[in-house]
Amino acid sequence: MNFKKIIFCVFWGTVLISCSTLHTTYNITKKTVNATYGTAKFITKLGVGTLKMSYKIGTFTFDVITAPLEWPMTSDIESIDGLSPKEAVRQGRVKNSPYVVKGKRYVPMSVAKAATYQEVGTASWYGNETLRQKGGHMTANGEAFDPGKPTAAHKHLPLPIHVKVTNLANNRSIIVRVNDRGPFSGNRIIDLSADAAKKLGFYRQGTARVKVETVEI
Repeated sequence: MNFKKIIFCVFWGTVLISCSTLHTTYNITKKTVNATYGTAKFITKLGVGTLKMSYKIGTFTFDVITAPLEWPMTSDIESIDGLSPKEAVRQGRVKNSPYVVKGKRYVPMSVAKAATYQEVGTASWYGNETLRQKGGHMTANGEAFDPGKPTAAHKHLPLPIHVKVTNLANNRSIIVRVNDRGPFSGNRIIDLSADAAKKLGFYRQGTARVKVETVEI
């Protein structure tokens, strides 16, 4: 069995509270996605409402920061699980709860169904407009949005979840963290961050035909 080192560190401000190392194996399996990735997690308290978690899946690095509740969220989402979007985030009721956008109700798939999800369709990218917002921007599940990180938005997958996206035109692949809702216009199946679009090679074109498949850790 191939064992990987996991280093887990907790900080308060700039002071290290604890750090430990253990050995484990992370198997990511999903029909056509079969691989073993080393995963390292580092959790840092940056301040009130800004818990940060950084981790790696293979060569892909993810930084997660919970956004302060006063940060703006997309105005397209009218309600989540019958609550205002911010209240649903505060109560932790976002994952696969139904939500309403422009009067249309969306019902995300169950966690079990999402585990075997795969789809081919059109991807687009979004997010540069949030750089002009004062303070920052909140994703649908309450994370701080950063167009320079490998993230994505999806209408029907539970949040958060990881998917492998392959550009069928050049066979480039990337793993992204799905933490937002969309796209809500056209027939696109996924909205990627600007960073992900650049890595997949369709940033200038704006859209690409892709294959999306769930990655479980």
